[in-house]
Amino acid sequence: MPFSDEFIEKWEHIIRDVDVTEIPLECLKKVVIRLAGRKQKTINIQLLKRRGHNFDDIETIINHTLNELDLIITDVEFIVDVELVAEIVQPATDKLLKGA
Repeated sequence: MPFSDEFIEKWEHIIRDVDVTEIPLECLKKVVIRLAGRKQKTINIQLLKRRGHNFDDIETIINHTLNELDLIITDVEFIVDVELVAEIVQPATDKLLKGA
């Protein structure tokens, strides 16, 4: 069931304040690696999952790529799957708030 734009915006606001090192790989869409010379390398995690890679494989791919490009990396951006995070967290939030 798709979430409303307002619902997704609320979760995007919440996630913006979270340290990315705390987000599980399963909740990421992509890793965008910005390189010297205004180039970039994107690892599309959702595509890798659709192609049958498990999360151990994907973690290995990410680590290998980061190590390989280490000397020319200027920034790394983690693109969070906001809908998946909301889907995982919202039921727990609802349950918690019902008990309050």
